[in-house]
Amino acid sequence: MPLFSDQDRLTAARKLFEYVGKLTNLRISIRLWDGSMVPLSNDVDPNFFISISGPGVLGALMRKPTYENLLFHYASGYIDIHGDLIDFSTVAREKRPKDKLKKISKLQILKQAFPLFLTPSDKPVVQHEFQHDAIGRKESRRDNKEFIQFHYDVSNDFYALFLGKEMQYSCGYFKEPGNSIDQAQFDKLDMICKKLRLKQGEKMLDIGCGWGGLICHAAQHYGVQAHGVTLSQKQFDFATAKVKRLGLEDQIKIELRDYATLDGTYDKISSVGMFEHIGIANMPHYFQKINSLLRDRGILMNHGISRKAKATPRAAKRIRPERRLLLKYIFPGSELDNVGHTIDTMELSGFEVHDVEAWREHYALTTQHWYRELMNKKEEAIAFVGEEKFRMWALYLAGVSIGFADGSMHICQVVATKRASKGPSDLPLTRSDLYQ
Repeated sequence: MPLFSDQDRLTAARKLFEYVGKLTNLRISIRLWDGSMVPLSNDVDPNFFISISGPGVLGALMRKPTYENLLFHYASGYIDIHGDLIDFSTVAREKRPKDKLKKISKLQILKQAFPLFLTPSDKPVVQHEFQHDAIGRKESRRDNKEFIQFHYDVSNDFYALFLGKEMQYSCGYFKEPGNSIDQAQFDKLDMICKKLRLKQGEKMLDIGCGWGGLICHAAQHYGVQAHGVTLSQKQFDFATAKVKRLGLEDQIKIELRDYATLDGTYDKISSVGMFEHIGIANMPHYFQKINSLLRDRGILMNHGISRKAKATPRAAKRIRPERRLLLKYIFPGSELDNVGHTIDTMELSGFEVHDVEAWREHYALTTQHWYRELMNKKEEAIAFVGEEKFRMWALYLAGVSIGFADGSMHICQVVATKRASKGPSDLPLTRSDLYQ
């Protein structure tokens, strides 16, 4: 005969969440496995609640209260969050519960929910996990192709559900906050071309060309000879087919190739959303290589997610638990730099920096569009990649949108020229040409 009955466990769960609710006063509810609801305040929003599939879930989380264990239970469906995740975050944080959570006593939790602590559980199993060194700070242990393919080769059909018609997996540019994602991505591509000051017949290199949106736009609208490189097989296949479909074979060359193996000379170079994959220790080599590929006064437009500067090198190297999960399950090998260090490295590599523009709020809107479009096509997404990956990507996109909206994440476009000799930069004296 079991030590505790099912009713004992339900009673313990209710007491647990009533205790948490008194301390946090959150405007959400908890739905227990019998369908009953436990409100965490007197004015909950009925649209937002968390469901728990069984008492073993709470027991498992009590015994091992880590972000990873929580992610496993969410990805496996043992825990579910009901309601739009971005709006859920807004509602859940309305009464600033972070400080209140610190008042929760582990002893009180154990006292209130001891029957749950002893409840056995099914161990959730997550399949989509990077199996090797996901941090990749040591160059000798990095496999950039493996990193890229883990994230980008999930499924072209899956990404097509939410990225928009140009398959742009980078920050859009919202001239108006209500613009569609397709309009924002068109305006982004055009703004990048304007920042590069592209001219008919110039040779352009796009490092990490993705699904080919930028090089096709530049060839069609600015008449350049474009060269794109990517390490993603699925992106390469898609972009190659797109170039052929648009009849741009005479203007565009695409290779499944590491940028570091390139040679030749280009007039303009773009790097959009690839910079995060380099690793801070490898950035001097990255910018030196780009510098070697540019003609004197050639323009580089480097677009990448960044973070706030840290007070000490030790603080800069610290990896927070939630960041470690992102590396292991979504973006292995990625590392964010602060824009000041990026500019220092560019100047040390022979560039003159002319313009730095922050697009943080643009990316909050972009990822908001992506998340909601993915949710609108939930069943199709699950059919392509399975429920586990779908749930991970939904959580990831919503989390990124929240991070950019809050200001904990940043993104900057940096425009620089190769300065191999003294004299004028050959750039316009003002930015007025970008907005004509």
